[in-house]
Amino acid sequence: MRGAKLDDIDRRILRDLQADGRMTNVELARRAGISAPPCLRRVRALEKAGVIKGYRAEIEPAALGFGVSVFALVGLASQAEHDLEAFEQLAASWPQVRECHMLAGETDFLLKIVAKDWDAYNKFLTTRLTTAPNVSHVKSALAIRTAKSLPGVPIEAD
Repeated sequence: MRGAKLDDIDRRILRDLQADGRMTNVELARRAGISAPPCLRRVRALEKAGVIKGYRAEIEPAALGFGVSVFALVGLASQAEHDLEAFEQLAASWPQVRECHMLAGETDFLLKIVAKDWDAYNKFLTTRLTTAPNVSHVKSALAIRTAKSLPGVPIEAD
């Protein structure tokens, strides 16, 4: 939902839930300066309006053996809408691809890919990504470390 009309209490609720999605409704209400029942109604309304898309756990990739993150810049031979959609659907089917962004400019897509190690990424690259229909070129950038990774958007609240 674009341009939702949010007051300061809504923004406080969103800021706090974005920082900690497991926060209890009682704590959320206390931080927002309202009682629990209206806080829960506001959260439900934000969910219904599509402002809150969902809740999930943030997993440490290395804890599950994913030691490599790679950003792949993918160029397609054709940028016809049906070809773009076909690539998006294919990228969505690959579990290693954690993000897929269509870009403006000389690169068509930016993919964030996780792998157990460099060899596993190379196998994915050579057997799946570069052999995919309509893919003309791929440039890979190995992430060395992450200095900042925040979910969502900046939310201003009083």
